[in-house]
Amino acid sequence: MYTDLNRPPLNADALRTALVSGGGDPRAFYSSLDVVAETGSTNADLLARSVDSALDRAVLIAEYQDHGRGRHSRSFVAPPRSSVSVSALLRMPGLPLESMGWFPLMTGVAVVDALRSVAEVDATLKWPNDVQIDGKKVAGILAEVAATTPAPAVVIGVGLNVTLTEAELPVPTATSLQLAGATVTDRDILARALLRSLAAQYSAWQADGWRVDGLAADYRDRCGTLGQRVRVELPGDTELIGTATDVDLQGRIVVRPDDGGEPVAVSAGDVTHLRPHPAT
Repeated sequence: MYTDLNRPPLNADALRTALVSGGGDPRAFYSSLDVVAETGSTNADLLARSVDSALDRAVLIAEYQDHGRGRHSRSFVAPPRSSVSVSALLRMPGLPLESMGWFPLMTGVAVVDALRSVAEVDATLKWPNDVQIDGKKVAGILAEVAATTPAPAVVIGVGLNVTLTEAELPVPTATSLQLAGATVTDRDILARALLRSLAAQYSAWQADGWRVDGLAADYRDRCGTLGQRVRVELPGDTELIGTATDVDLQGRIVVRPDDGGEPVAVSAGDVTHLRPHPAT
């Protein structure tokens, strides 16, 4: 029994009806959807289940995660029922292995579109796949490879801050939909919109023959990092400071260094948005 009336549990039956094939909604894309009260990590749970090669388009949502994971194995914990913590296992027959890195970026596009349309917030992407509102992180995305043969398979996880208060935020650079003035903070509506948006992006990419040109253009259009002066912390304790000018067809951020050197394409690194140089 939950005690916080401002944070009711998700309606698993209604989500299945809307999102799972055979539930009655013609837009349904997924094969299964489970909601659990608590787990360590929804991504870890689906990765363990992915050994069943017949399992595809499976969704797992947790009301509370005590070992939620982000990029670079960073951990995060949010109060029960304050977030949407969801993972999906998706298999992608025919996807070139070299394009698998686009999957988390595609998911970022899906999350931004869902938040813009349903919550009516000005969400953008910080490269590679942090979702921000007014420069503060509202959602994180973690993609983990489940298989490469016979078809590539990925478990994609999304953690969306919904009703966290200022005191509950993990870091000062985070925010929640409630704090950002979203018009919708009903987690059932948000989970449904997010998963439908992910399905739409996946289906469009597959229909395009897994080409990345169109996806890259969609990503650039939603990427708030482009045009920003940035600091990129690179492997080996080095850093690159300059202006982000592009995201190339490999999903790399292209940075023009402040020192006037040749543009550098970065495939991995932590990006910080910096203030522009003062006018001289």
